[in-house]
Amino acid sequence: MKTRFENARRPLPARSVNELQHRIRKDDLPQIVMLTTFPPRQCGIATYSQDLVRAMEVQFHHSFLLRIAALENAYENEYAYDNPDVEYTLNTSQPSSYTRLASDINANERVRLVVIQHEFGLFSGNEASLIAFLEAVEKPICLVFHTVLPNPNERFRAHVQDLLDRVDSVVVMTHHAKGLLQRDYAVLRDYVSVIPHGTHLVGPGDKEVLKRKYGFEGRRVLSTFGLLGRGKSIETTLRALPDVVSQYPDTLFLIIGKTHPGVVNGEGEAYRDRLEAMTDELGIRPNVRFINQYVALDELLEYLQLTDVYLFTSKDPHQAVSGTFAYAMSCGCPIISTPIPHAVEVLDGNRDLMFDFDNSEQLAQAINRLLGDEEAMREAMLNGLHKITPTSWENSAIAHAKLFRKMTHGFGSKAAIELHYRNPEIRLDHLKRMTTDIGMYQFARLGAPNPDFGYTLDDNARAMIAMAQHYKLTRDADDFRYLATYLDFIEFCQQPDGSFLNYVDIEKRFTRQNADDNLSDSNGRAMWALGYLVSLADIIPQDIIVKAKIVFHKATSLFPDMHSPRAMAFSIKGLYYYNRGEQLAEHVEMAQLLADRLVRSYRLEAETEWKWFESYLTYANSVLPEALLCAYCMTGKAVYRDVALESFHFLLEQTFHDEGIKVVSNRSWMLKGKEKEEFGEQPIDVAYTILALRKFHDVFKDRLYLKKMEKAFNWFLGNNHLNQIIYNPQTGGCYDGLEETCVNLNQGAESTVSYLMARLTIHKHLSFEEDVSTVTIARISDGLPTRQKKANTIV
Repeated sequence: MKTRFENARRPLPARSVNELQHRIRKDDLPQIVMLTTFPPRQCGIATYSQDLVRAMEVQFHHSFLLRIAALENAYENEYAYDNPDVEYTLNTSQPSSYTRLASDINANERVRLVVIQHEFGLFSGNEASLIAFLEAVEKPICLVFHTVLPNPNERFRAHVQDLLDRVDSVVVMTHHAKGLLQRDYAVLRDYVSVIPHGTHLVGPGDKEVLKRKYGFEGRRVLSTFGLLGRGKSIETTLRALPDVVSQYPDTLFLIIGKTHPGVVNGEGEAYRDRLEAMTDELGIRPNVRFINQYVALDELLEYLQLTDVYLFTSKDPHQAVSGTFAYAMSCGCPIISTPIPHAVEVLDGNRDLMFDFDNSEQLAQAINRLLGDEEAMREAMLNGLHKITPTSWENSAIAHAKLFRKMTHGFGSKAAIELHYRNPEIRLDHLKRMTTDIGMYQFARLGAPNPDFGYTLDDNARAMIAMAQHYKLTRDADDFRYLATYLDFIEFCQQPDGSFLNYVDIEKRFTRQNADDNLSDSNGRAMWALGYLVSLADIIPQDIIVKAKIVFHKATSLFPDMHSPRAMAFSIKGLYYYNRGEQLAEHVEMAQLLADRLVRSYRLEAETEWKWFESYLTYANSVLPEALLCAYCMTGKAVYRDVALESFHFLLEQTFHDEGIKVVSNRSWMLKGKEKEEFGEQPIDVAYTILALRKFHDVFKDRLYLKKMEKAFNWFLGNNHLNQIIYNPQTGGCYDGLEETCVNLNQGAESTVSYLMARLTIHKHLSFEEDVSTVTIARISDGLPTRQKKANTIV
C-alpha cells in the first residue's frame, strides 16, 4: 500500500491556470491579419513569420488571434496549409485577389489590424495592386520592411513613399535600415519602430557530445546554413578552405540546407553541382559535408551548437538582416561575416570578425586567426550572446504586441487590443542544474553553473522554500532529495551556539568572507526556510521534518539579541510558519518580541511623507510589513496590523505605476528626502513583493492586491522599461537583474529561486488567476472607427 509520500506526481495543467480560468471564447477575441509567406512554403520570411506567430501565441493569451493571409503566386504550385491560423490566401499575381482580400478584411469586424511582411520580390510586377490594397483596407496597417535599399532612383523612391503614405506604422530590423528610411525616403522618425529579427533562446548544450552524436568527433567544425543560392557565395569559403586545412587538417565545413525552391525552378541544382565539383578541384572533399535537406529546427540548433565558427558569406551589401546570422549567434557560435548592416551592428564593427565581399584570402586569415586563439573564440561567443539574446522571439513578440496595442488604441477603445501575458510552465531544470550533492551554487555564467564562488546559506534556504512550495503543489516525490540536500546544507552551516555561517566553497569549507560580513539577515532567512518546511509536516517525510525542527530550535537562542530589521522579519515569518505546523506558546512570545522591535523602529522613523521602518528603502523591503502581518495573525495585536498596512501601502506607492512595477534601485537605494534613482532592479525584490501581496490578500481579501500581483509578475515576462523577459523559458532560469539599457544575462541562484517562489505563489492562488485576468475586450459592434489615410513622409 502506498504511503501519503509515495503518491504519483500530480500533473500540472498544460496551459497556465490563468488561461484555464477564463470564460471568454476565442471566437470573441480581436484578430490581427498578417500577410506573409508561410510554411509549407520554404523561404526566409515564411520561417520568420511562423516563429513570430508562435512566439506571440505563447507569450500572450486571450489578447488577440493571429490570422495568416498566405502569399502565393502564379509561378508556384498552390500549397496545402495544415495550420488553422491560415485563414486567407493572396495570389500576388492576380489583382482580383487583392480586391477580394481587402473586402474580406473590411467585412470582418473582429479584424483590428493588418500586418504586411514586405519584401520587394514578393510583389514584383504587382506594385499597383499592392497600393490599391493599402488604399482599400479600412483597418490600421503595419508594414514590416525586410529590406530597405539605399540610394534609390526617383521612380523607386516614389514607389516606397507611396507605400509609406498608406500605412500607419513601419517596422524595420536594424537601426541602419531606419536611418536609410529617414535619409533616402524622408520618413518621419517617430513613425518607424526598430524590432530586431527574432532568434531562439537555446539551452545549454555540450559541443563535444553533439559532435559525437553526428559523427564529427575530433573535428573543428565550420558551418553555414540556409536555402542554397548563388547569393550566399559559398564558393568564397571553398576557395578559403585550402589555406585553413593546411593549418588545421581536422577542419570540416558543413553546408546545411537544400537549394532554394525558386533556384530549383530556374536552374535546377546547377549551383550545388558546381560547388561539389569545386571540392574535388580544390582537394578539400574530405573537409566538406553537404547536408542537402530542409533541416528541422531542433536538429538545426544542434548543428549550430556543435559549430566552432559560423561563416556568413552573403555577397549582397544591401541585405539588411539575416535570420541565419541571428540563429547562429544565439547558439553561441563565434561568427565571421561579410559586412552587411546586420553584421556591422551586432559585431560592433570588429574587423577581425569581418571580411570583404568575395575575398577568400581575408576569410581564410580570419578563420585561422580565430581557430588559433581560444580566448578570442570565447570572447566572440560571449559578446555575441549578450548582443543577440535581447532579440529573442519572446522579446520580439513583446515589442510587436505593444506596438499593435498602441496602434489600435489610437483608433478608439472599440478597436483597442488589450495584452494579457501567459504564465510560463513551471520548470525546475535550472535549479536542479545548479544543485550538487552539497547544495545550490551561488552564481552562474549565463546559463551554466559557476562553481568558483561556491555556495551560500542564503541561496540554499531560498531553494528549500521553493522546492517545498513545488512539492506542496505537485506531490512530486523527486523533490524530497533536493529538500534533503538543502536542509543538510543549512544544518552544516549551523554553529554550536545555534547561529549560521553563510559562505561555503566548493570543497565544503567555510570561507573568510563569513568573518567580514554581517550574517544576521542570512540567519533570519534560514529560520524562515526551516519554519516553512515544518509547516508542511503533514505531507513531507518525518525524518526531514524532525531534522528541520532540531535545527530551528537550536537557533531560537539567537532571537533575544537580534536587531536587524530584515533578520527579525525573516525570523517572524519562520515562527509564523512553524506555528502553522506545530503551535508552541514560546514561539508566539518570540514573534511578539521581534514584532515589537519592528514597531518601535517604525515609530522612530515614520513621518507624514515617510511611513517606513528605516530612513532608507533597500532590498527585500516588503518582508518587513509582511512579517508584521504574520505577527498579527499569530497574536491578534491590532498595532501589528495597522503598521503593516501603513508601511506596505507606502512601499506600494513607491514601487508601482500605472503599467507595472519598478522596484527600488540597487545602485544607491532610496533615501528619505532624496530623489530616488531608477534602474538596477533585482528579481528578488519583485518576488518578495508578490509573496507579500499574496499574504495581504489572504488576510484582507482586497482584490487590488491580486491585480498588483499580476502586474508584478508580468515584470518577469517583459512588462518592464526594456520590454524584455527576465525569466528564460528555455533554461528555466531567471536573469540576474534589469539595468538601464540591458538585462544581466547571468542566471544565478538568487534570481532563479526568487522567480520560482513568485511563480509558485501565483500558481497556487487559483482565485487570483480568475479575478485579475478577466479580459476586457471590445465587443463586436457597429461603428468601429475606420483608418484615416495620412502622409508619413516629409513632402
